[in-house]
Amino acid sequence: MEIRLDKGNVFEHISEAELNSLQGRMEDCSDALLEKTCKGNDYLGWVNLPGKIKAEEIIAIKNAAERFLDESEVVVIIGIGGSYLGARAVIDALTHNFSCIQSQKARKHPLILFAGQNLSEDYLSDLLEILDKKDYSIVVISKSGTTTEPAIAFRILEQHIEDKYGKDISKRRIIAITDKARGSLKKLAGKTGYETFVIPDDVGGRFSVLTPVGLLPIAIAGLDIGELLEGAKEMSAAIKGNSSFEKNIAFYYAAIRYLLFNKGKVIEMFVNYNPSLHYFTEWWKQLYGESEGKQGKGIFPAGADLTTDLHSMGQLMQDGVRNIFETILWVEKPRKELTVPEDKANYDELNYIAGKRINEVNEKAMLGTEQAHKAGGLPVIKISIPELNERNLGALIYFFEYACALSGLLLDVNPFDQPGVEEYKKNMFKLLGK
Repeated sequence: MEIRLDKGNVFEHISEAELNSLQGRMEDCSDALLEKTCKGNDYLGWVNLPGKIKAEEIIAIKNAAERFLDESEVVVIIGIGGSYLGARAVIDALTHNFSCIQSQKARKHPLILFAGQNLSEDYLSDLLEILDKKDYSIVVISKSGTTTEPAIAFRILEQHIEDKYGKDISKRRIIAITDKARGSLKKLAGKTGYETFVIPDDVGGRFSVLTPVGLLPIAIAGLDIGELLEGAKEMSAAIKGNSSFEKNIAFYYAAIRYLLFNKGKVIEMFVNYNPSLHYFTEWWKQLYGESEGKQGKGIFPAGADLTTDLHSMGQLMQDGVRNIFETILWVEKPRKELTVPEDKANYDELNYIAGKRINEVNEKAMLGTEQAHKAGGLPVIKISIPELNERNLGALIYFFEYACALSGLLLDVNPFDQPGVEEYKKNMFKLLGK
């Protein structure tokens, strides 16, 4: 695989002997995942998913995406948490940074907007104002159909689209991704005739990006879901084919995190140097936060967009409490080329970098920051990919999913449930008078 893990200076904080002592446990955890004997083994469908998804399902997803391409300027994805973060991570990483103001002709595919990920009255009102003026369709994603945020958004948008197009036309403009047999959304889709795709019973939300939950929105955005799955399949084979730390980056990453956690490094600062990866960081935060944070355990997953956040978080990272370690996600090759121009007046004193690629400047900023943080006592890991494309992102997604599952099992928690999430819902329902 072309994804590389640089262990940086971690052996200044842990020993190679400590790492090697985990070899047996890592193999046991991996075997428990593959043999489905671990905690949460009802939700292990993602483990073999990249190689098991059926060709006819891929064709159906692509056909639905093509229909929306013909009919819609905008497609609204309704979902929260794992029901939208994975798709948004891939779409934002691989599409134009300013697609929101591109013409549809320049975009060639519908603009993807999101709803149901918050309870903001202003956000939904602003969205309706946009949709009043655009041809649009809806993809609603919910296993149950009763999760508060997406259920409210869908109730409002379903009414809006029916008022705009009429019930007969609007039902062609709505696709539901939901449970195969039960739940209020499944019932509604059957009654109204909405096309549906299935969320597998054995795949939890934060591991669902390689199911129709993520694949349909990604396909609607014009991206190659076949390549995404191929990258995940290659990473799956690489992880399952070798258990040595030097050759298995999922083992390496999970073990290093666990050992640093035991040394009091309880916050992981996951940083990128490309604004297109902001939502990849958000997806990563949910994946690790919801999977590990149980029974008083878990590394707190934080994120930063650099160099932007160096001007706000840099001081803390460099000189604050040493309970942090840093993981850098670095993309080696940008999609486009741009150089710093020469300026005879040189008022800004930047002629020393005239003629250099912006990416070269960005790389030197990354390397300089990495050196400073290491010198400041921060453990630093770096994960590098050659470029942003579907295949590399598919591999990266599967790598983080597998490493996350291993991390949870090392902590002796169930990585696939989220009992704490239900507490706020109980209080909210009581306050609303349910």
